[in-house]
Amino acid sequence: MKPFAKLDALKARLDEYRPLDKAVTASLHEELVLQWTYHSNAIEGNTLTLKETKVALEGITIGGKTLREHFEAINHRDAILMVEELVEKQQPLDEWTIKNLHQLVLKNIDADNAGRYRQVNVLISGAEHRPPSALQVPELMAAFSQWCSNDAQQLHPVERAARIHGEFVKIHPFVDGNGRTSRLLMNLELMKAGFPATVIEVAQRLDYYQALDKAHCSGDYSDFINLVARAVEKSFATYWWALGIEADVAKYLEGLGYDVHGSESASEGKTGSRGDK
Repeated sequence: MKPFAKLDALKARLDEYRPLDKAVTASLHEELVLQWTYHSNAIEGNTLTLKETKVALEGITIGGKTLREHFEAINHRDAILMVEELVEKQQPLDEWTIKNLHQLVLKNIDADNAGRYRQVNVLISGAEHRPPSALQVPELMAAFSQWCSNDAQQLHPVERAARIHGEFVKIHPFVDGNGRTSRLLMNLELMKAGFPATVIEVAQRLDYYQALDKAHCSGDYSDFINLVARAVEKSFATYWWALGIEADVAKYLEGLGYDVHGSESASEGKTGSRGDK
């Protein structure tokens, strides 16, 4: 069976219900913004809990938490809204898009570096991979943008999203905010292709970092692509619950020959040749 066939089948099933009822869409959107914001920030060390993140997004200050942590939640929510606008426009992933998303991520946190490529060399704590020199960043980002618009378009959307995430973080173009920006870019590509936005959960942090470091050091993206593919498959589940069709989808997958109990990889035939700082 071809790679990502199961994910394509799930997308085809979801497409049958589009456009979704407005009430369903509103409920799903609120939950997505909360989960995506909480997990993406928690991966980078933000100590707000899921409930505290919800309260912060409602504009309430939480005692004992830093102002930066509050801004990280609010900024990430605003960046998600920008991603959704870009999806509606089918905006190509270019340097303008990347810098504008990053500027939102660091708004009111680091005005000097928000939306600006780094001028210093950096190391990623705990990673074997060493990002390129700051002098190389402009040239590498121009090449990255060109690749996104050309060769990357030949890849399946899930592989393309995973590789865009990975290659962006490999360059590490900004002093801070690279991890959050990379996950925004990953979902921008998934959503433009009609797949649900996907949340990498904080509990996956170790596997996530290890898969990224392996990809960066060896060029072998198989583990990282499979991690993203499994997260994409999981992201469909909320839609099935909201639509009340969980049992129907399970029968649909069984009819296509899939194991609905989760023993089979979402990407079926493994495909492939960290930190926010």
